Amino acid sequence: MKKQQALNLLGLAQRANRLTAGEGFVLAAIRDQSAKLVLVAADASANTRKKFSDKGSFYQVPVNLNLTSLELSSAIGRKRSVIAVQDRGFAEKLVKLLT
Repeated sequence: MKKQQALNLLGLAQRANRLTAGEGFVLAAIRDQSAKLVLVAADASANTRKKFSDKGSFYQVPVNLNLTSLELSSAIGRKRSVIAVQDRGFAEKLVKLLT
């Protein structure tokens, strides 16, 4: 139930243009502190998960690994395994729903 609410909220954030998707864009968003939450697919490669976990901890951006790439992709309508949420309200609500 909470996972479905989180996926619906991701779709809403996508329509509100508050998401950044794709590895390069998400890394840039982490570096410039515009990312408030990073979602990395649980089934992404170990290298990808480690890279974003390390960047997130260095720049103090929370990283969540609870969703699969299929769930992330279907929520935003594009095939992606890494997404950055750039709105504090969306990020806080997603953290509550996914933990």
